[in-house]
Amino acid sequence: MNELKVFSIKKNIHEDNEKVANETREALKRHNAYLINVMSSPGSGKTTTLVSTINALKEEMKIGVIEADVDSDVDARTVQNAGAKAVQMHTGGLCHLDATMTQSGINELGVEDLDLVFLENIGNLICPVGYDTGAMKNVAILSVPEGDDKPLKYPKIFGKVDVLIVNKIDVMEHFDFNIDLLEERVRKLNKDILIIPISAKTGEGVDLWVNWIREEMRGR
Repeated sequence: MNELKVFSIKKNIHEDNEKVANETREALKRHNAYLINVMSSPGSGKTTTLVSTINALKEEMKIGVIEADVDSDVDARTVQNAGAKAVQMHTGGLCHLDATMTQSGINELGVEDLDLVFLENIGNLICPVGYDTGAMKNVAILSVPEGDDKPLKYPKIFGKVDVLIVNKIDVMEHFDFNIDLLEERVRKLNKDILIIPISAKTGEGVDLWVNWIREEMRGR
């Protein structure tokens, strides 16, 4: 009887993904471009946060955005109107981006003249966190209406990201949301995480987020 060949697709896929991710980081460094991967659930305010960020930084640096969605180009047009260079990536139903997809987005965007690039990942708290995109930093956005219990339900994303933006703090009084309890839960998963409460709508706290970006880019 012939020997049955057994192989692990998951292992091979992730090994290849890591290789492409590392190549992407090196290529970005050569162009002196800084890539930030932004993840969240749908409706958390990713695009509104990016617009606020673009408005705060566009006079001092050139910004690009890779927008990833199952369909539509609404978000790409929104960030483009705010002053960023943008491309829209349609994933055909996939719920995450990997390094190869990100590399394609970077090639379409063109980073030779850019300082800062945002990857607005698919709206999902589960799938995107499992793939290295080649970004220098990973950021999650959690909005107040989603609740302070999300770290209990989706621990992996909170354990991995460098920064957690808590958005929509302007409506906190209308929701049963305990930001101290949220921080306690998140820090059990990730003691080094930076937590920044903001309102992308009113601008409250956005300066702290923008200053973090400036400091990270100075130290690259």
